[in-house]
Amino acid sequence: MTSQIKLTQTADESLLAEFFQESVGKWHSERRYYTLPDGETKEMVSLITIRFLTQGCDELQKLAQMHSLPDTVSLVCGAEVIWESENTVTGRKESKGSTLFGALGNILYRDRGFATTKPVTAEYHFPNPKTLCLRTEYNGSVFEEELKLIGSKYRTRQSIISRAGEQLMIGQYLEKRVD
Repeated sequence: MTSQIKLTQTADESLLAEFFQESVGKWHSERRYYTLPDGETKEMVSLITIRFLTQGCDELQKLAQMHSLPDTVSLVCGAEVIWESENTVTGRKESKGSTLFGALGNILYRDRGFATTKPVTAEYHFPNPKTLCLRTEYNGSVFEEELKLIGSKYRTRQSIISRAGEQLMIGQYLEKRVD
């Protein structure tokens, strides 16, 4: 049984590495957040840059240390995501930053979460090779995310944020490769 589980994890890690490699580059992201239950919307645009991280690189070693993983454990692969966002209605800069992702088994280690600057983990799986699903839980909230590669020039994302079993926000994204 253990060897079967390890094979599954290895397959997931391989799919994640391919997904990250196919996502490398610059993306123009248009997104809309719906606040529930009233349906208030917020529209944003971002420029996102994604870089693939190989096993043993400095960033993944730092990420492993943030999560207090033993020195004998090495994250298999990862990605660095840098973004700069603005509100499309007001034109005001909303956020700017970066985050690191690193994989081991079916866990994605992150240096920060959507609503926290503290390190978090997410469980991930692939319903098909072009669709990555994440589930992250912290501070009483659940973040479910689906990222889908559509050909080589487009990605879609959907995020659902819940607390105490009630959905609070839905984010929908269309990302177009610009480089």
